[in-house]
Amino acid sequence: MQQSQTDWKKVDTMTDKDINLSDLPEVSPEKFAKAIVRKGLKPIANKTQITLRLDTDVLNWFKAQGRGYQTNINALLKAYKDANSARN
Repeated sequence: MQQSQTDWKKVDTMTDKDINLSDLPEVSPEKFAKAIVRKGLKPIANKTQITLRLDTDVLNWFKAQGRGYQTNINALLKAYKDANSARN
């Protein structure tokens, strides 16, 4: 593993004024409000909130994968549904 060449002491002492943002356009609140995060992707279908009982070890495994574990569970269930819908 390659060691970081970042001068972390310098980064830690920097203030907001020290950061060069010249190559980043300013985003107004109006522009931010109109931002499309999923541009180019299919719209997300409506989701339904439910209560679901899972084995503790299964839930803990998904949680250990990090942020988005509920989305990952949904993706896995959707893939299973799609795979089994093709059989019918």
